[in-house]
Amino acid sequence: MAEKDFELEKESAGGFERFLFFMIPIIFTVVLIGVLLALFNMDVRNNMLEFAHKIPIVKNLVPEPVKDPEKTKLQDAKDQVKSANATIEELKSKLATKDADLKKAKEEQTQQDQKLKSVQEQLDSAQKSATDTAQQNAVDTDPYEKQIKDLAKMYADMSPNKAAPIMQNMTTEEMVQLLSAMKNDNRTAILAKMDPKVAADVSMKLKDAVSSSDLAIAALQSRIDKDAGAKKEASTSGLDKNQIGQTFAAMPANSAADLLLSTYKISPEKVLTILNAVNDSTRSGILDAMSKKDAKTAAVILNKLMTK
Repeated sequence: MAEKDFELEKESAGGFERFLFFMIPIIFTVVLIGVLLALFNMDVRNNMLEFAHKIPIVKNLVPEPVKDPEKTKLQDAKDQVKSANATIEELKSKLATKDADLKKAKEEQTQQDQKLKSVQEQLDSAQKSATDTAQQNAVDTDPYEKQIKDLAKMYADMSPNKAAPIMQNMTTEEMVQLLSAMKNDNRTAILAKMDPKVAADVSMKLKDAVSSSDLAIAALQSRIDKDAGAKKEASTSGLDKNQIGQTFAAMPANSAADLLLSTYKISPEKVLTILNAVNDSTRSGILDAMSKKDAKTAAVILNKLMTK
């Protein structure tokens, strides 16, 4: 029994010796670190403490490094700057993406605007072409307009020396109507060969020339007035109704309607006299054209014709 106790005591002593053998370097290291900490400044001590905290077991025996408030603030500031820089880079990336999207949207908008402009130009061209075609068709289908153009071409093809004296026998309005249908070169050459006073009167009216229909009405009215004046000088019995009837029978219904509507504002009785002088078919055509242009005035004229 005593031998067994001795063996136990011996094993215990050996274990203690082993423990001391293991702990002595650690204790030495701790003591050495403590001495060094007392000798060196704060930075060195903190570095050594940080190193000691990396050693197993020793890290439990040494104190935590003492943090310098200034360095802590500096490190915090650096961390904040680093975080702010990261945020700035992220925002820059997002801004670049937005700029790219905006640029793409602008390019698409520009393309859409160009397409819209192209379509609008095509539409304007189509509308102009349709208008020109309609105007040309109107001229082609109106025999009176065609006759005026043919007559103007005939005088334009003549030499100015021959055309000018012939045209001076017309009324000023008739000359204006024909000259308006000519090219500028032909018109200038003929005016140069006319009497200066006549040329001046025609030029002033050419300056104020309006639509072809208004020119036609003015020319017809001037012819009627001229014929009426000549007839009045030859006879006191007034105008020849047959002559008036033949004049309006030869006119297109639309032109006659325009002329009579304008005359009605000046002298309603003359309009009634003219309509009574034409034949039934001519009167019917003129009244139909008048009703399309001014239904109210046409109705008044028809009523007066029925009661006259």
